[in-house]
Amino acid sequence: MWRLRIADDGGGDPWLRTKNAHAGRQVWEFDAAADPDPAVDAARQGFAARRHRLKHSADLLMRNQFAKANPLESDLPAVKLEEHEDVTDEAVSTTLKRAIRRLSVLQAHDGHWPGDYGGPMFLMPGLMEIRRYLYNHQNEDGGWGLHIEGPSTMFGSALTYVSLRLLGEGTDSGDGAMEKGRNWILDHGGATFIPSWGKFWLSVLGVFDWSGNNPVPPEAWLLPYCLPFHPGRLWCHCRMVYLPMCYIYGKRFVGKITPLVMDLRKELHKEPYNEINWDNARNKCAKEDLYYPHPLFQDILWATLHKFVEPIMLRWPGSILREKALATAMQHIHYEDENTQYICIGPVNKVMNMLACWIEEPNSEAFKLHIPRIYDYLWVAEDGMKMQGYNGSQLWDTAFTVQAIAATNLIEEFGPTLKLAFDYIKNSQVLDDCPGDLNDWYRHISKGAWPYSTADHGWPITDCTAEGLKASLLLAKISPHVVGEPLEANRLFDAVNCLMSYMNDNGGFASYELTRSYTWLEIINPAETFGDIVIDYPYVECTSAAIQALTSFRKLYPGHRRKEVDNCISKAANFIETIQKTDGPWYGSWAVCFTYGTWFGVKGLIAAGRTFKNSSAIRKACDFLLSKELPSGGWGESYLSSQDQVYTNLEGKRAHAVNTGWAMLALIDAGQAARDPAPLHRAAKVLINLQSDDGEFPQQEIIGVFNKNCMISNSQYRNIFPIWALGEYRCRVLAAGN
Repeated sequence: MWRLRIADDGGGDPWLRTKNAHAGRQVWEFDAAADPDPAVDAARQGFAARRHRLKHSADLLMRNQFAKANPLESDLPAVKLEEHEDVTDEAVSTTLKRAIRRLSVLQAHDGHWPGDYGGPMFLMPGLMEIRRYLYNHQNEDGGWGLHIEGPSTMFGSALTYVSLRLLGEGTDSGDGAMEKGRNWILDHGGATFIPSWGKFWLSVLGVFDWSGNNPVPPEAWLLPYCLPFHPGRLWCHCRMVYLPMCYIYGKRFVGKITPLVMDLRKELHKEPYNEINWDNARNKCAKEDLYYPHPLFQDILWATLHKFVEPIMLRWPGSILREKALATAMQHIHYEDENTQYICIGPVNKVMNMLACWIEEPNSEAFKLHIPRIYDYLWVAEDGMKMQGYNGSQLWDTAFTVQAIAATNLIEEFGPTLKLAFDYIKNSQVLDDCPGDLNDWYRHISKGAWPYSTADHGWPITDCTAEGLKASLLLAKISPHVVGEPLEANRLFDAVNCLMSYMNDNGGFASYELTRSYTWLEIINPAETFGDIVIDYPYVECTSAAIQALTSFRKLYPGHRRKEVDNCISKAANFIETIQKTDGPWYGSWAVCFTYGTWFGVKGLIAAGRTFKNSSAIRKACDFLLSKELPSGGWGESYLSSQDQVYTNLEGKRAHAVNTGWAMLALIDAGQAARDPAPLHRAAKVLINLQSDDGEFPQQEIIGVFNKNCMISNSQYRNIFPIWALGEYRCRVLAAGN
């Protein structure tokens, strides 16, 4: 039986390092001695039965565990409103209390809310996972998608098929599932049509030849930083993936060729392995995977490197330069490992860094330090064990949850929950910059920032810093007898210093660092599957969050660096106005999609002092949102909005609790209640009626996204944003009407 352990130290594992007693660490552990849980079996069977209809798990294993540990006996009846009934304060208050009580049950003892942050299907091959998850997310046509709700792709299908074979599945296992998967791969051209990241992994395994890969030259790390395409100028996620990739490519590492590997060479390719034209395979990509086609310039670049540069680097004296480049790359790999306690920035570079350390020295201390951190990425739910897209979203979800509960004005009743959350926020702030000369390692300052997940992970992020700061400032206004002592002023000042350091010349805020190069550099994006990965672009979400945090800070500390703070807010607000779409919304880059981006756009402008009356941007945004309200009330946006960059309703024009929450929050902030509260009343009724018997809101379609084309689970959003929206509605719409 699986159990979730929080702030787990691995039983005193000497190879496990931490900065703050493992606050936020989430690890699943199997207890072989425990009796099977019928509820878990029922949850698994239920998911399998509906897996083609509802592809997202509801995290029932975690919920069952927490509900048993923290039993809740609620005397509040569920509220359901008929079409003719009005929304009342009593109905909203009851709904909110039921929701927050349930939310308190699901809070971990260190203050954060654990949850599933999976979704992408291409992460699994880096760490061999459980069969159940892979079979559960096979599409009806036999293939697997880039993410759990996506159509079949060669990337998802080939890597998942290989993973199942390595896990011991036979060619005819899974009641025909393996045969269907293999047929999908061969019917779509075979594994030579897998995108570049897939080519890399198959080459490591030995079922694809390295000569069929476009070059990833480690010598790029030896170039002068003044060049706009130096690796240090790339978006950190891109940089940190291609760093170990270039090391492994430079080494041409191939695992042991076993009988299974030889079988896979036959199963994955339409032609005999020895007859494949690997040079021709370099630029092949299945049309199902081709989100970002290579421009001609890129094909010429890779061909030049492949045919002329690589042969020189593989022979003396060019090999001397290759060895120097590999040594430099390895130094940067070790720096990343040590500064993240071997968690690494994400799951892709985590497993690549671990492999690079093993290639360098199989018995090294570095490799041993990597091993216990594998578990930080694994999550178990009723659909099986999966690999998450990060080591969690702990700080992010906690900061949002604090703001959501505070918006309900039920602070006294849920003081213990807020106090525990505040403890986690305080424990998760990054207290120091990374060691050494940051310029040598291409790192931004981090002292005072907040990460997305845990302090041990440690990568600072603009909007996480802003949301952590906002939550801390909000809780500082509440009695310490209720929520605990406020954050010390010097730590708030450090956060503001770090936050303002992220502003680009155009007023926009990117995600992890300043934008270090030019948008035209996207022409060398080698990943056919993802968009906008090469540089760190400024985003409406990050820019708006910074504005909100700085305006909140300015109210409490009006004399601290006032001129700089004012300038930052003004420039950021101007930037938000410049990136608004002509029809009114903002594109949301980190969740689905226009409802999310527009909530941030409106909220940032309102915080900066704009109003519906004096801002055409806010008026256009409100008109857009109102035009997308469903006839039945509420909003429901498909992930296709992110992928196609055009607003798309969910199939059947169904309302989604999270999209509805975002749209309500934007409209309430923009003063919709004073103009016409009817859309808000309809939306509030939708949310109230969506609430489940246990007080939660349902897990609906996937809601997170990155790089335009890959969806990811933000499983806590299902509760956070309906609570937040109904809280604002109760205090600012119903109260104003009364």
